Amino acid sequence: MSLVPYFSSSSKVWESRDWVFGLEEIGYAGWEIVADGKYRLDNHENFAAIQDNLESTGLLATVHAPYSDLNLASLNYPIWRESIRQTCCCIHYAADLTDRVTIHPGFVSPVGKLVPEKVWEMQKTALVEIGKYAEDHGVLACLENMISIKDFLCRYPEEILGLTEGIAGIGITLDLGHANTNGLVDAFLEHVHEVNHLHIHDNHGASDEHLALGDGTIHWEKAGRIIARDYSGPVVIEGRTLEEAKRSLAAFRKWFI
Repeated sequence: MSLVPYFSSSSKVWESRDWVFGLEEIGYAGWEIVADGKYRLDNHENFAAIQDNLESTGLLATVHAPYSDLNLASLNYPIWRESIRQTCCCIHYAADLTDRVTIHPGFVSPVGKLVPEKVWEMQKTALVEIGKYAEDHGVLACLENMISIKDFLCRYPEEILGLTEGIAGIGITLDLGHANTNGLVDAFLEHVHEVNHLHIHDNHGASDEHLALGDGTIHWEKAGRIIARDYSGPVVIEGRTLEEAKRSLAAFRKWFI
């Protein structure tokens, strides 16, 4: 399987889905649905409209689970349970659309800073439960590496690799834009053969800007060469507009060979 370009835009979750019809014309093969706002899959009207989008365009799909106000590492038990419930609920509906769902790890709360080992335990326990649910539904739930905010889990390769190792139904989504905010693009690229899903977008290394490829500081010629050699499958280009989607796809076709 070769590299297959998908597009995703979290900036569109409160807007009409009409923009999706432009993706196939630009040249994308797939769409990663950010299952939040008007795109939540547990809303019947949303789900029916998304299915119609996919059927009428022929686009393939992957899904990004909701993460607003959720924390899979929470020490507040009702919040932790609700975070798992919403993640599994998304997987339930996503299974009709795809076999890949990206999920965010949790973060350390002020109370969690007092017992960090308990935070990691809660995160791993959540992954075991989510992984079993995903496996039962024919889905791989892919944990994503996070941006350079101190309290987020899984900012480093060793953290996400160690946390997910051996858990059935759980894979890894490598986000190179997130890695760049931590100065760890090269470190993560060393493990690209171990990941199951890929997100790419650009920034200047200080914040998660979600720029078009080539508009930031990531060395895409090098990254593209390594990825094309060591990875196959969906490559989700993240952006904000169709104009950025078009420019990023041109860059992708230039460098990911």
